[in-house]
Amino acid sequence: MKDIVLKVENVSKQYRLGLVGTGTLSHDLNRWWHQIRGKENPYLKIGEANDRSTKGNSDYVWALNDINFEVERGEVLGIIGKNGAGKSTLLKLLSKVTAPTTGSIKYNGKIASLLEVGTGFHPDLTGRENIYLNGAILGMTKKEITAQIDEIIDFSGVERYIDTPVKRYSSGMYVRLAFAVAAHLESDILIVDEVLSVGDAEFQKKCMGKMNDISKGQGRTVLFVSHNMAAIENLCTRSLLLVNGTIQSSGNTKTIISNYLKLNVKSNTSREKLIFNKRSGNGVFKFNEVKLFDNDDNSEIEQLQSGMNMRFRLYYEISEPILKNILIGIGVNNEYDERVAFLSNEMLNKTIEIIQNDDNFVDILIPKLPLAAGNYNITLFCSVNGITADWVENAYYFTINNGDFYNTGRNLPDGNGHIFLDYTFN
Repeated sequence: MKDIVLKVENVSKQYRLGLVGTGTLSHDLNRWWHQIRGKENPYLKIGEANDRSTKGNSDYVWALNDINFEVERGEVLGIIGKNGAGKSTLLKLLSKVTAPTTGSIKYNGKIASLLEVGTGFHPDLTGRENIYLNGAILGMTKKEITAQIDEIIDFSGVERYIDTPVKRYSSGMYVRLAFAVAAHLESDILIVDEVLSVGDAEFQKKCMGKMNDISKGQGRTVLFVSHNMAAIENLCTRSLLLVNGTIQSSGNTKTIISNYLKLNVKSNTSREKLIFNKRSGNGVFKFNEVKLFDNDDNSEIEQLQSGMNMRFRLYYEISEPILKNILIGIGVNNEYDERVAFLSNEMLNKTIEIIQNDDNFVDILIPKLPLAAGNYNITLFCSVNGITADWVENAYYFTINNGDFYNTGRNLPDGNGHIFLDYTFN
């Protein structure tokens, strides 16, 4: 039987733009008049979806609309989405900072949250005093705090400054201390917003380990919001994708991350001209199309596989009859936008001269494609005589399936990293 520690049912949150509170006095009186007659709030029938990028026709906006999900004890739930999708609003509702307009949230345990840097800290109190203050706000008794204070201070890594007023702390030191208190609170649910991005790499790694420990080792539930997709995938057992205040999809974290990344991708097929938005350069040379070819039979590739012989064909246009001293490069990024490979003629110590002709393309051959299964995008670069002619970000997207890279007669399973290497055992 499921041990549900958090249940969110039909939760929506409405705001009125440009005003503090619920709106004008006339609107408040209208709500009251409907309420005493047992009728529905009239303003729940109006309002628009929370799309921050478009101009609306209504003063009312649904920051969240009809949110439903359950979280089991010991589960780590990731919440992802673009800026303005409703992630922080949802966490504020779960943390009881504000109340939902409609719907209900049911809890089965104590909650601790870390939503903003310095929440619950007084700048004139020392780090030690703020541990007691923040712990009390989060529901810890003085005895509980005293029993764990040495462990909290050690985890935070700010022992030297623990008796210094926190107004002299950096934002990173703030969040170190705040997370240390929240992580050591005997809560059933820990809610963590993007604040961990303020900390350095060493502390972020420490926090990830701690959240993993409190979920698996202590059976506590963690709700984690982050734009770091690698952290979400490593930590979260399940995830939700919020789009304009609604849950677009939920389930396996890897699948949800893939859905999220596709929100920013305009479908580029190998058979159509590409429209490049993020580009710069003097325009003497311009990329205008990308195609993938099988190097064995010279056919256009519909589906890539690890280990196949392939080539990128880069079509271009130039403003002069001939261009010399050209550098062309391709940066290959994985679905988390991490650079996994870079290809250029300069690295091969090869010079390129381009002449205006009917074809206007250059091929980059890759024998035995070493990339593992996944989604990738490329950034294109060209310089002429050391001056950037064209720089195109996210120029082309493609997917690679697992293939027989090592010629063993079988395709490799998922989860073997980003690249394959040729190697032998002696």
